[in-house]
Amino acid sequence: MASWGLKSCSEEESSSISRSSIQEARQSRLISRQHGVSKHSVSPRRIDPGDRFIPNRSAMDFDMAFYLLTQTRKEKEKAAALASHPGQTYGKLLAERLLPNRNRILAFQARPPASSSTAEETREISRSADRMLLIPEMADDYYLNVLDWGSRNILSIALGRTVHLWNGTGGSTLEMMMAEDDLGAAASVSWAPDGRYLALGLNGSDVQLWDTDSQRLLRTLRGVHRSRVGSLSWSNHTLTTGGKDGKVVNKDVRIRSHVVHSYRGHRGEVCGLRWSGSGRRLASGGDDNLVHIWDLRRASTATAPRTSQGPWIHRFDKHASAVKALAWCPFQSNLLASGGGGNDRCIKLWNTENGTCLDSVDTGSQVCSLLWSKKEKELLSSHGFGQNQLTLWKYPSFRKIIDLTGHSSRVLCTAVSPDGCTVASVSGDETLRFWNVFGSPETTRRSPPKPPPDLEPFSSFSRIR
Repeated sequence: MASWGLKSCSEEESSSISRSSIQEARQSRLISRQHGVSKHSVSPRRIDPGDRFIPNRSAMDFDMAFYLLTQTRKEKEKAAALASHPGQTYGKLLAERLLPNRNRILAFQARPPASSSTAEETREISRSADRMLLIPEMADDYYLNVLDWGSRNILSIALGRTVHLWNGTGGSTLEMMMAEDDLGAAASVSWAPDGRYLALGLNGSDVQLWDTDSQRLLRTLRGVHRSRVGSLSWSNHTLTTGGKDGKVVNKDVRIRSHVVHSYRGHRGEVCGLRWSGSGRRLASGGDDNLVHIWDLRRASTATAPRTSQGPWIHRFDKHASAVKALAWCPFQSNLLASGGGGNDRCIKLWNTENGTCLDSVDTGSQVCSLLWSKKEKELLSSHGFGQNQLTLWKYPSFRKIIDLTGHSSRVLCTAVSPDGCTVASVSGDETLRFWNVFGSPETTRRSPPKPPPDLEPFSSFSRIR
């Protein structure tokens, strides 16, 4: 009986061992199938000890997880309503970037690091001019505005008593007019918005209006200023002139009695004028270190002259030298940039709604002109009494992007092409240079219209003389 009992115990033990062996074999086959291991494999593949169903503790925020688990129903409804609001999109994206995995209770893997490919792409800008023309008899006078680029891609430049036109499409030149001795030299030029009519301000106080298609003088506007007219600016059919006598005058060129309003506020020569893009506000800069902002709605619409002693909206007196450089921002209508002369050397940004100075940067040299880019948030300034350079700034950080050098004297005036890409500059070194500053024209954009047939004969000229 004892031997039988011992034999019986061995059979139970062997059957238990065989069952456990079968289970282990089944588990090993199941594991090998899950990991793709064949029974004929000589060296099995390494198995990752991790499991996709086990949370990664290092990637979890336990405080946030506890809050999400204990959040009440009303709090969830309020959070859902805020998340669905259109204005919360930016906040949601910012939270996902700064607070990863904070919207989930369990995190199974850490988020990959942010890609570095989101850095700002920079375009290549040549430091040298693309083209140069010689312009003899160029007056080295800070207070003159002798360069302008019209909407028909025709560049006008005043050289002494003569005014020249340069065709931006074909590169040809034409001497359009020569002022008589008693009228004096041309002190300013400005294209009308249609690109056909050109206004000239003369040293003898007259203002002339020319038809460039027929090269014919249409009319002469007299009896307004007592000395030279060094600044001009158009707003539709209204031509505004600024003189050495400190007067700013609006002229409606369609009517016989052309003076519609006269502003008085400057005690020195008006050397800078710019209408805003909307045509409602006018900025004027003078030799008295002042900048005035005028509102067209405060001006008289009557045909008879009317003088206002102080109708300006704002008077800015933060510059320490003459203010010639003025530029309205094309993408922010109430933003004006102004630049001061040799004793100031600063570019200032103004909010013309409330009259506050938003920013100021010392450029280290005289600021002669300012141009905003039509494509990027950038500002171009031209300088003198230093490197005689053009400087491109990033807005709103005022980070210097590049200096463009080549002129050997101060860069007096600049103008931008109709496509917003090329900038022309004139200097006291008697050169006219063209710079590819603001990029290349878009291929989908229409090419500028060709000049009228009357301007084609001047293709025989290769230089301005």
